[in-house]
Amino acid sequence: MIEKQHIINRFVSYVTIDTESDPKSDTTPSTKKQWDLANKLAEELKAIGMQDVTIDENAYIMATLPSNVDHEVPTIGFISHFDTSPDFTGANVKPQIVENYNGKDIVLNAEEDIVLSPDYFEDLLLYKGQTLITTDGTTLLGADDKAGITEIVSAMEYLINHPEIQHGPIRVGFTPDEEIGRGAHKFDVEKFGADWAYTMDGSQIGELEYENFNAAGAVVKVKGKIVHPGYAKGKMVNSMYIATEFINSLPRLETPEHTEGYEGFFHLYSIQGEVEETILEYIIRDHDKQHFEARKEVMVKLTNDINEQYEREVITIDIKDQYFNMKEKVEPVMHIVDIAEEAMKQLGIKPLIKAIRGGTDGSQLSYMGLPCPNIFAGGHNFHGRYEYVPVESMIKATEVICKIAELTALKAKN
Repeated sequence: MIEKQHIINRFVSYVTIDTESDPKSDTTPSTKKQWDLANKLAEELKAIGMQDVTIDENAYIMATLPSNVDHEVPTIGFISHFDTSPDFTGANVKPQIVENYNGKDIVLNAEEDIVLSPDYFEDLLLYKGQTLITTDGTTLLGADDKAGITEIVSAMEYLINHPEIQHGPIRVGFTPDEEIGRGAHKFDVEKFGADWAYTMDGSQIGELEYENFNAAGAVVKVKGKIVHPGYAKGKMVNSMYIATEFINSLPRLETPEHTEGYEGFFHLYSIQGEVEETILEYIIRDHDKQHFEARKEVMVKLTNDINEQYEREVITIDIKDQYFNMKEKVEPVMHIVDIAEEAMKQLGIKPLIKAIRGGTDGSQLSYMGLPCPNIFAGGHNFHGRYEYVPVESMIKATEVICKIAELTALKAKN
């Protein structure tokens, strides 16, 4: 059995280290503070008995658990990221432990009246009677993806301490900067040397995912002309008004707050505006490749239409692809999903196979030659003050890793 307090202690030791990434930085990792946890993880992997532990100049960590069987077994990998989202502060995280959750409101911060309520976050009711780790309401928690790291390290430690569990060679990898879309950019797939891998980066217990969004980012720059407002008639061009035209011309209901399942969206996540210039930053998402391309074309056509309307270039748009749907790369090797599904079933976990409304390192890695489905890490409400993780879900995820290793060795023998 995976020891509960041991999992809690390990997780808390990770989340109390600030590893927020920075999309405006051009270094890898994007913030120096990510090194604090990266170096700790490298030392911890050595301490539990992992072999070939390396940490490169960009803070990518890799390690090996050698096979303990005498027959040929494919090398499998498990991957998580140690940065946290810049969407909400990850500094001075103060985790709170809620034992035997009673299904009622959890007061995260009485002073600021911040409450985690099942009336709003109904998934909480799935975990009545369990131990929850929450924030204190002033930071995110960092279960995305320090829960995944906790599970991988704990699973490797358990396999090392229980050599009676047969397994082939296992590689683990921890990456920086996943939250800003760069987690796999400098991941050395050849050095990693796995036949396939799993990211431990999902949410609810049972999640198993091999489809994700196609993703792009768009920066829209609107040019205006500043003139003294007292003498502006026929001369001033207010870039903020033109930007508003652009915003309102996109489909209003095709935004994150109005979509679910396989529905894609345009998401305006940043505006910086003055009369002279306004900058809009969007992300574009769709599971369907044709719809994804059409969304990008809609934004380009809108840009051209507004420029025609003003009879000059008042708007420019720069669209960059970020990652693609891993389904195309995983479907030809569906046995790797089947093994994960069987592992969950053998542990009494109901598999929830669905598409990710987001992306993971695994989506990029799959296109780099490392097929990489995604498995639950257990957390909920990522990237904000209401984030929480049930300890029992982390324990189950740890057990799933061990069971996948065991099943892979068994199937190779047969």
